[in-house]
Amino acid sequence: MRALDVMTGTVISVKPEMTVREAAKVLVDHGISGAPVIDENGSVVGMLSEGDLIHRSELETEDRRRSWWLDLFSSNRDARDYVKSHSKLVADVMARNVISIDEATSLPEVANILETRHIKRVPVMNAGRVVGIVSRANIVQALASAVDEPTTETTPTDREIRAMLMGEIAGHPWAFAGENILVRDGVVHLWGIYRSAAAIQAMRTAAEGIQGVKRVEDHTEAYPMPMGM
Repeated sequence: MRALDVMTGTVISVKPEMTVREAAKVLVDHGISGAPVIDENGSVVGMLSEGDLIHRSELETEDRRRSWWLDLFSSNRDARDYVKSHSKLVADVMARNVISIDEATSLPEVANILETRHIKRVPVMNAGRVVGIVSRANIVQALASAVDEPTTETTPTDREIRAMLMGEIAGHPWAFAGENILVRDGVVHLWGIYRSAAAIQAMRTAAEGIQGVKRVEDHTEAYPMPMGM
């Protein structure tokens, strides 16, 4: 899937010359948590989110926490924070470093951008114009709408199940060694001594995702802790 397949095509935007209160009303009226800031030429010049609006002097929510050592080095940041909490214009409080994608960006890449950049939405561009927005909610909606892969009428053999499972876990540091995985009548048996409960859960998840697996039996034992710990 691509950004084009999941994006919201109706783009609600605000203008840089809008007041903060006007922009806040746009977000509230449309039930959204952020919007691109688009100038008179149709160019994206920033992004405005709820996070940009929660520390405001009108609400007495501006961040006033200070320490003496920060005062020595952070006068510029303090000035920027003051502008952000006191200015009346969107242009002064919006985020200017806009991260954008194009319509062909793959969904895994979009998800990675949202996660690594710690943002909740990203504008989708085409020929320099915003044509959509992909948010975290759009990706969750795509997951909820995903169609289960059709199952074949042929039931795989125990040997085929084991081979598929070994292929699925190959390369993962938590993977069980082959000699600790047995498959009998569609039931996957896990054996061995492991330090991590997360590794066992990952193995169970991998096995349960293999076609033909009826259930997973965990026979593993906890790694013995050294005495005195």
